[in-house]
Amino acid sequence: MEEDHHTSHIPNWKVREVEKIKELIKSYQLFGIVGIEGIPAKQFQKMRRDLQGTAYIKVARNTLIKRALEELGAEFKDMDEFIEVQTALVFSNENPFKLYKLLEKNKTPSPIRAGAVAPQDIVVEARPTSFPPGPILGELQRAGIPAAIDGGKVVVKETKTVLKQGETVPQLLASMLNRLEIYPIVVGLDLRAVMEKGSIFRPDVLAIDETQYFNNITLATQQAFNLSVYAAYPTADNITTLISKASTESRNFGINAAVFEPELIGALMGKAQSQMLAVAAAASSKNDEAVDDELKQALGAAAAAATVSPTIQETVTDETAKAEKEEKEENSEESGMAGLGALFG
Repeated sequence: MEEDHHTSHIPNWKVREVEKIKELIKSYQLFGIVGIEGIPAKQFQKMRRDLQGTAYIKVARNTLIKRALEELGAEFKDMDEFIEVQTALVFSNENPFKLYKLLEKNKTPSPIRAGAVAPQDIVVEARPTSFPPGPILGELQRAGIPAAIDGGKVVVKETKTVLKQGETVPQLLASMLNRLEIYPIVVGLDLRAVMEKGSIFRPDVLAIDETQYFNNITLATQQAFNLSVYAAYPTADNITTLISKASTESRNFGINAAVFEPELIGALMGKAQSQMLAVAAAASSKNDEAVDDELKQALGAAAAAATVSPTIQETVTDETAKAEKEEKEENSEESGMAGLGALFG
């Protein structure tokens, strides 16, 4: 019997099923449409158990799902386009990102069946096996797997691509891959779309690279901090750096302008000493008799110190900069990871 929304001849079980779907959609914060094609029954039941308490999976006929969405109103009608082939509904009170991550985490490797299309190149790596010599050696070779005997065991003697992406899997090869425990496909609930509070989220939006996302947040934080410092925009986070920067700049200005303040006298005397030695060195290079022995001794000591000081200073500076950078990165990481954890679970 052809189903017609406007007839009164719909079997009661279908009416109850539609009402159940509508009730579930209203009861949860979000619902999604997932593909379940190719999932073995045993693995599907395991996925259901693993999701208990977090998400509820309901399998229903596509026509009944469409009818339920239609009866719920125009707001839900756009989810129709994601209903195709073998479909199920997933209901949850988690946010869409956490739900997507959870479903992806529950996907598992599975043997490939004869007649299936290879989703990617299937490669058999060179390795030993647990098989003793016997008929399996010939079966592996007939399946295109380079097998041999070594040390009383069957081995795959070289790595080989036994099937290209898009090619159909022969019966013998499927059997041999299974015996070698090579599972080329990953099966699970394939989330096609999620609706939350009227908004539809597709997998390309939900598939967040958390590492890259965190790195972007860290970079943005560092750039914002640097901008606020250079713009002299005071905040609770940068005020210490701004005060330190202002102190350093004012000190340098005082030294360059020769402002006689108690805090600067030592630096000014040191600067004068350096300038005096520079003049003495220039004079001595033209006339060795232009400076006395005491000044020559001072020039020699200054030259010796100059060969050591830069190395020491660079080491101290590098270590200080490294420590400051590590401290800033740790602070950024702690705050960033806390936010990401709340969002993605």
